[in-house]
Parts: sequence; structure tokens; C-alpha cells
Amino acid sequence: MVRRIGGSRRKSRTRFTRHYRQKGKTSMTSFFQTLNVGDKVVFMADSSHHGSLYHAPFHGRAGAVDGMQGQCYKVKFKDGNKEKMLLVHPVHLRKM
Repeated sequence: MVRRIGGSRRKSRTRFTRHYRQKGKTSMTSFFQTLNVGDKVVFMADSSHHGSLYHAPFHGRAGAVDGMQGQCYKVKFKDGNKEKMLLVHPVHLRKM
């Protein structure tokens, strides 16, 4: 058997890095932003906050907010023909 090399963050170095103008502390407005059910959002990772981060293939995808679970939001989106749901912290979401 061949073992898989790497984990969930493999080859995601450039994808999850921040732009040089946004480096530094996370802004409080993005950390505590409130979203309503049905809002369209885009998955954009904030590399300074590691909690509730999605897998790298979903970076840049768009979806709709379906609800809240704790401090995170349930976001539904289509992956091919399948509808998927992820729990993502609001710091990793950008409103469209």
C-alpha cells in the first residue's frame, strides 16, 4: 500500500497567505462581522486565524449562509453537482 504524503494543508502555501498590505493583526470588524441567512459569501482564508478553516480546494468558492452554529456560520455551496455545507468562522468569509 502507498501512503498519502501530506495532510489537508498540503500545497496551500500561496493560497492561504495574505496580501502584503493586509498582513498583521486581524481586524475586529471582520472577526465579529454579522451575516444574515441567505447572504452570498466567498471563502477567503485569513492566515492569522487558524480556527474553523476550510480545506484548500474550497478557497475562492462562493456560497450562501444557511445559519449559525456557535460562533461559526453554516455555508452551503455547490461542488460539481453535489451540494455541500461547511462550518466557517466569519473571519474567513467575505460578503459579495
